[in-house]
Amino acid sequence: MRDDNDPGTLDLITGGLMLGYARVSTDDQDLTLQRDHLRAAGCNKLFAEKVSGARRARPELDRMLDHLRPGDVVTVTRLDRLARSTRDLLDVAERIRSCGAGLRSLAEPWADTTSPAGRMVMTVFAGIAEFERSLILERTRTGRDAAKARGVQFGPRPTLSPAQLDHARQLIEQEDRAVSVVADLMGVHRSTLYRALQRKSS
Repeated sequence: MRDDNDPGTLDLITGGLMLGYARVSTDDQDLTLQRDHLRAAGCNKLFAEKVSGARRARPELDRMLDHLRPGDVVTVTRLDRLARSTRDLLDVAERIRSCGAGLRSLAEPWADTTSPAGRMVMTVFAGIAEFERSLILERTRTGRDAAKARGVQFGPRPTLSPAQLDHARQLIEQEDRAVSVVADLMGVHRSTLYRALQRKSS
């Protein structure tokens, strides 16, 4: 739901358009209040939609981002109208920044990327998000290593059981059966049997 009746108000500082983005999660919610606040903030070109923030597909948000030009400023009433998580907010903010545009939130003035302080805060947020990601990866790796030490097996389950592998080895080594013949008997590909025997030997 895009308002195209007005070409848009120019930001006096950046010289770009002042664009507003509004979103509600369900059809029975009303966009009127967000629209009024955005217009009061100077946004005459609005992009609005009724879609859950948990959904990746937000057509009006994508349309607005595609519409951005250097110097434009995107305004939202609250950051949670724009993004569903810190990581998502940083991704959207980066798309806005890469267009040479700015981001403002009426409820969170510290998120104004048209100011040096706002840009610094978003940089700090990005650092925190990356730190959290590294912690999660480290915890995952530590947990995986501990599980391996306890004998937990990761990856796909083996195609052949230890008893089948012992029988296959006996057929190959003691009865001089060809690997391809034994693989057929076991119902697996020859390369699968080779790899399984090599793993068992290692």
